[in-house]
Amino acid sequence: MHPIEQLRYVARASGADASLLVEEAASALGVFGRDPAGMVTACRRLLTRQPEIGALWWMAAQMVTSTDPWETSRDVIAALRSDPTGRHLAHELPDNPRVLISGWPDIAVAALPRRGDASVLVLDVEGQGTSVVRRLDRADLVSEHVDPAHVAGAVEESSLVVLEAAAVGEGAALVDVGSVPAAAVARAAGVPVWLVVGVGRRLPEPYWEAIVERVADPDLPAFLAPHEVLS
Repeated sequence: MHPIEQLRYVARASGADASLLVEEAASALGVFGRDPAGMVTACRRLLTRQPEIGALWWMAAQMVTSTDPWETSRDVIAALRSDPTGRHLAHELPDNPRVLISGWPDIAVAALPRRGDASVLVLDVEGQGTSVVRRLDRADLVSEHVDPAHVAGAVEESSLVVLEAAAVGEGAALVDVGSVPAAAVARAAGVPVWLVVGVGRRLPEPYWEAIVERVADPDLPAFLAPHEVLS
């Protein structure tokens, strides 16, 4: 695929694994080594179209300041592919955990099959629950999708709630819709809540503020927003 078409694909993509999209973008941006103005323009367009992907900001910041964009793109891709977050999550889970997740958290869904003793409750946010359950079933994990209306019961039946951040600032995280209610119920019920933050998703505060500003749509009611800010 031509690099420009590759960037257009990333800009238009919806619902894809965030790390894979950042890898695709980094690979395509590597060709702008002799065109710094083109690099800045391309990064600006990506961040305008996909402002909620924290790792995209992390990658873009490295690319526009690099003296060797091609080498930097390789380093970014290597860092994403060797991200230890999923391994840490699988290792730190208690024995025989019953984990509640919301929607389709990429890192958590990939990590949970590492633990053959886990079972998973999946809050069926925006119709993703059935697909996540099928994915986990193929990995021989006991899993079940749960209607969000029953979040309180699902939390009470769980050992812990695992949420995943698209981006994180100093005091809050951008999470998929449905995560804040799950966290609030868990806090009330005394169930632990873990936040999964992959490589490139924890950002300096100015980046975080820009993300929140761009993601917020003043013309869209809060109950229709695709993301939530979790304190």
